[in-house]
Amino acid sequence: MQNIILLGYMGAGKTSVGKAMARRLGTDFYDLDWYIEYRFRQKVADLFASRGEDGFRKIEYNMLHEVAEFENIVLALGGGTPCFYDNIDYLNSKGITVFMNASPEIIVRHLKISHTVRPLLQQKQGQELLDHISHHLEERLPYYRKAQYEINVDCLDTFSKIDQLVDAILTLTGVPVPTR
Repeated sequence: MQNIILLGYMGAGKTSVGKAMARRLGTDFYDLDWYIEYRFRQKVADLFASRGEDGFRKIEYNMLHEVAEFENIVLALGGGTPCFYDNIDYLNSKGITVFMNASPEIIVRHLKISHTVRPLLQQKQGQELLDHISHHLEERLPYYRKAQYEINVDCLDTFSKIDQLVDAILTLTGVPVPTR
């Protein structure tokens, strides 16, 4: 099996879908942010605070090149990962890349049920949050759209919806779907 790499804006559901997909395929799951936190023994938010975005992106680049060398994995990226350096081209050479395209409204809904600290969104709420996400997503779309596949994401608020999206991604990419 080729690596399956999930990308998209923060809150699109990459980690939830990635974990479910890895279970379905009987393979390992990696979340790049979690991997960075494990290796550096610091939260991503703390790395952002102490090193700034440029410093964090350099760490992210190095850790991406480390974890993408693993074989037969499902990998969920941070929202900005494909947008820096040559990351998206590198990722396309390392596996099947899938852009999980969620609307700003869906992203806000997902973020409300998430307990993850998002450094780029701190102090934003309501319309300001929606406007920020809309603008930021628009800036990142050219990078995301370089993925090999794109799938629209509805609200992933139940396990059955997550499982349905896993099936849709595996069908879209031609990855054999194991029987349950």
